[in-house]
Amino acid sequence: MQGEYETNYEISEKEPNPCEIKITYGYSRNHRPDLKQFMMNLVSSADGDVPLWMRIGSGNESDQQQFAQIMQDYKSQLKWDSLIVLDSAFFSQENIQSSQGISWLSRVPLRVKAALKLVQEVSQQELKASELKGYRYKEVTKTYGGIKQRWLVVESEKRREADLNKLEKNIQKEAQEAEKQLRQLNRQTFACIPDAQKMAKKLLKKSKYHHLTNIKIEVVANKNCKFATTEAYRVQGTVSLCEEKVKPIRHSAGRFIIATNVLDSNILTAEEMLSKYKEQQAVERGFRFLKDPMFFTDSVFLKSPKRIEALGFIMGLCLLVYTLGQRQLRQTLQLRNSRVPNQLNHPTQSPTLRWIFQCFQSIHVLLVHQTVEISNLSDERLSLLKFFPPACQGYYLL
Repeated sequence: MQGEYETNYEISEKEPNPCEIKITYGYSRNHRPDLKQFMMNLVSSADGDVPLWMRIGSGNESDQQQFAQIMQDYKSQLKWDSLIVLDSAFFSQENIQSSQGISWLSRVPLRVKAALKLVQEVSQQELKASELKGYRYKEVTKTYGGIKQRWLVVESEKRREADLNKLEKNIQKEAQEAEKQLRQLNRQTFACIPDAQKMAKKLLKKSKYHHLTNIKIEVVANKNCKFATTEAYRVQGTVSLCEEKVKPIRHSAGRFIIATNVLDSNILTAEEMLSKYKEQQAVERGFRFLKDPMFFTDSVFLKSPKRIEALGFIMGLCLLVYTLGQRQLRQTLQLRNSRVPNQLNHPTQSPTLRWIFQCFQSIHVLLVHQTVEISNLSDERLSLLKFFPPACQGYYLL
């Protein structure tokens, strides 16, 4: 629901208006701490990615702290029953308690102890195959933040495979580093056995997957002593994979949890919870459009916060027009059961409007002997125009 934009000019120091946005330094995903930024909060529909509500915010706002207020503002201005789908930044006790009376669906971050415990405890036999290919799930009822909820433990087949591959790579990488640390420890000598044992225990204390086994304390000659022969001690051991640490990670690979405060499964089924959560990319697609260099607003060269706010709303209006046009084109294709070629020349019912625009490049209006004509209007372009309303076709004298 939130995106950030950077500005290339300093804001003059003056008495701030409490209702005015603040263009200031903050966390930047583009890693440009030298530039100031502002935030854009956006609520989009799952049907066609159409922006429904937008707000320009200050540059260092925390999306986690703003979610509840955004939802309240949105519901107060657009009064219809809707389910708000959010990412895991929303899920906190404060936001849940502040959002009573609003239907929401959110991912539960695994930093929540109850969520981490749940994904590790649910067995494979308890998971039910979903209508969506490659997904399985189990529904449970939980109370978090004092609010009763439905939690859906979901396992993705593709994600599980990717997580397990990543885990094996991390295990191998850590094993190599642990062996290196052990070799360094083997070269050290200690004055007493307790010191050697202490270092042996400390060696892999922070390791995620390994521990030190077969620990032995050897007696060696103390080469550092020049005047007398004294004993020194050296640690020997083996770097081993700790199954107690790795087993729950392997078991929970590919799993995540989504939660909702809609308790009636007749209103929102478990299958709908999963499908609606997977459709939440609408906002991200909108930001990709706005931040594309071709849109010329990936960097903002304005100084006044009021002008930046005005530009933000113009950007939102452009996104609205674009998504409505794209939605209408896709609906027409589905209604007529037709397809158009995409960038790879494969037939599709969901082309981007940007690609269609590119297909109409190099078309010109010509005046020939007092007659207006359209050049380069090929058969392919004429077939595309069939899926647009008469107002659009009129531009090409059809």
